[in-house]
Amino acid sequence: MAKNILFIMCDQLRFDYLGCTGHPHIRTPHIDALAARGVRFDRAYVQSPICGPSRMSFYTGRYVRSHGSTWNGVPLRVGEWTLGDHLGDLGLRTVLCGKTHMAADTDGMRRWGLDPSSGIGARVAECGFEVWDRLDGVHPKGAPPPSHYNDHLRGLGYDGPNPWEQWANSADGDDGEILSGWLMEHANKPARVDEAESETPYTTSRAIEFIEQSSDQPWCLHLSYIKPHWPYIVPAPYHDMYGPEHVIPVQRNEAERDNPHPVLAAYHQHRFSQVFARDGVRERVIPAYMGLISQIDDQIGRLIGYLDDKGLTDDTLIVFTSDHGDYLGDHWLGEKEMFHDPSVRIPLIVVDPSAQADVTRGTISQHPIEAIDLLPTFVDVVGGAPKPHMLEGLSLIPLIHGQDVPWRQHVISEYDYSGRRARTLLNHPMDDCRLIMVHDGRWKFIHAEGFRPMLYDLQNDPQELFDLGADPAHQDVRDRLEKVMNHWARHPRNRTTITDEDFRKTAESELDGGFYIGFWDQADVNDAEAEGFSGN
Repeated sequence: MAKNILFIMCDQLRFDYLGCTGHPHIRTPHIDALAARGVRFDRAYVQSPICGPSRMSFYTGRYVRSHGSTWNGVPLRVGEWTLGDHLGDLGLRTVLCGKTHMAADTDGMRRWGLDPSSGIGARVAECGFEVWDRLDGVHPKGAPPPSHYNDHLRGLGYDGPNPWEQWANSADGDDGEILSGWLMEHANKPARVDEAESETPYTTSRAIEFIEQSSDQPWCLHLSYIKPHWPYIVPAPYHDMYGPEHVIPVQRNEAERDNPHPVLAAYHQHRFSQVFARDGVRERVIPAYMGLISQIDDQIGRLIGYLDDKGLTDDTLIVFTSDHGDYLGDHWLGEKEMFHDPSVRIPLIVVDPSAQADVTRGTISQHPIEAIDLLPTFVDVVGGAPKPHMLEGLSLIPLIHGQDVPWRQHVISEYDYSGRRARTLLNHPMDDCRLIMVHDGRWKFIHAEGFRPMLYDLQNDPQELFDLGADPAHQDVRDRLEKVMNHWARHPRNRTTITDEDFRKTAESELDGGFYIGFWDQADVNDAEAEGFSGN
């Protein structure tokens, strides 16, 4: 049984931009080595293809419809159990080093008298984590600053009002001017900061510092890298490690712009999509994206080497994953947010150090996996009891131990686009700006409230170029997957304050409580007491 958990998450890392997942050019030997040590789950999907809601599902083990944080900046309500609550009850110190995208429910905390600066208040405000170092990686002027990183840079002589922006995410111009990393035209230039002090090595160093002082108390360390999320800029030598010749062909065709689904058509009009339709943009941006990934890989090698030297890998469960992908121009889209695989599918590697996991070590699993499966896995691996009344995912430990167990046949993902320009372009009610994906491994069905559905056949169209959502020949497939969606929607886990077993006992305890409901006479009571059941 593992004592510790190292939960590594990248931000905006596509499933197919690793050596072990088949990218022909990218260099990721250390992540590939992790896959050889454990199990790579090839069909892993997030619960929402955008940072905040996706992460809240990872951290609560619950679907977006259940935890309610539907978009970036929507607070996770007070009272939702998080990773820190579940693992804290099992004796683990649950620590953050990096990004969470957590927005605190300050109004709820105020109503309940929780001081964000107090012990319990700080945990609630930080999604259940003890903050060792919070670096959300997007800290422009006016945004909340990182907890430590700017002070770290200033201490090294990186001056300016916002060193994160002026140094870590900007380049030098030919005339000494500062070139913003927000602008994609600068993606081929090296960031101004020294590589050793850029965000990824810094976050790794801070993680090692935590482990060094952690003593004997078991821990779950969430090492959450901001990269390769934009701004797409990386320090030397990674800025020119790759070139246009390493950019794989784009996955799109003109048919996708010929009478597309209304929501997809609206997303094609977003600036972040239109920029990737320009000639030369992918060739400028993607080499930087790949450089950011190889920088992460080198830091993974540094960290795992440290754990090996300390003998910690023998009792540490290691997870490597991402919170969603990045279109990078595929399907005429930028960013993420829709449900094609480049956006909603993620890499997932789990290394279980136990002897029971030897039977699957180095294998690739084709089981359909959801992000909400990780928290039940963590509870399971440190000996906790299942909590299916709260946790909506499934523990991966039986699969990792080679057991033949019943498994889901579909994955679900949700998205709320009411905060995007697409809503105004479509003149659509905010409450109807909801998308739900149901994917069974071959067919991918996307319900769009107020519009026809989308449907893709990944067996015959693995790049998802042809939407069959209006094709009469596939009405039976759409009906079948819509029934799956409706069944899922009718079964939320919202009775979270009591287990099913305890609820059953409560419902059967009328006689013990002195409640004689529906009885005619004492003989009826005597018979019921003899049976131990009220009949209700």
